[in-house]
Amino acid sequence: MWFWFAVIALLCWSGSDLFSKIGCQDAGDKYSHLKMVMAVGVVMGLHAAYEVFIGGVEINGQIILTYLPVSCLYILSMAIGYLGLRYIELSISSPICNSSGAIVAVLTLITSGISEDLPPVALVAVALVCIGVIALGITESREDEELRRARQDASNHHYAKSWIAILIPVIYCLLDALGTFADSLVLETLNEDSANVAYELTFLLVGILCAVYVLGIRKQKLIPKMEAPKYVGAVCETIGQFFYIYALADSEHVAFAAPIISAYCVASVIWSRIFLKEKLSRKHYACIALVVVGIVILGVLDI
Repeated sequence: MWFWFAVIALLCWSGSDLFSKIGCQDAGDKYSHLKMVMAVGVVMGLHAAYEVFIGGVEINGQIILTYLPVSCLYILSMAIGYLGLRYIELSISSPICNSSGAIVAVLTLITSGISEDLPPVALVAVALVCIGVIALGITESREDEELRRARQDASNHHYAKSWIAILIPVIYCLLDALGTFADSLVLETLNEDSANVAYELTFLLVGILCAVYVLGIRKQKLIPKMEAPKYVGAVCETIGQFFYIYALADSEHVAFAAPIISAYCVASVIWSRIFLKEKLSRKHYACIALVVVGIVILGVLDI
């Protein structure tokens, strides 16, 4: 079953990318990223309730506080990622965001040193991801404005050339990497199911705080047609997380499941091309290819 769990996680997380993009791309709604956080908070809160009251997962204040730093890093990275979706194509954003695995590898190498058991191909993979992201940023910043507008005409959504367009997904990548690195340390003392519930409950609290600010203080209205994609994306995110855990729980097949799941940004690029009509230049795709190859190699090695 590990294979189908991995495929479901891949499809759900790439679907989350697509629907989150649809829900957050309106440049006229400066609170769209906070509304997305609200949606994810609601769905994760419901799943946490199921896990606690039906699944019998242990949770208490101490567990929530212990996992709080990790939760904050993950939630902040996601909120920033949602913000960035209004400034840049999903085709570019998703591969950059998924480069966090390379950053984790770098952090591991810095703190633990280069192990003799570490295959040289791992260092090559990290280098590919880093080079790809840097090259993608250079390509994006140097692209001719007329060519940019011409290729964006098909999607009827234009993005101005801006340093913030690349910087935001890079910030997401760094925060998510720090969260993953901290996660590996904290989970040495916490049960994984309890930690996941703690994360979901924290996300629920943050979603409630966003709702108070957006709906209560800023007096914004929720339009069902505009909010529906956000909740579909939130459901996909939560389901993907659920099957991700079970796919990797099969320790005998982690080396196969990890690269399948880590390649979900490839599916995100495909969906953005089909459903959002995004078009990139050959240089963009070449840079993305470097990033994807590096991510898949890291997934195979499961660093």
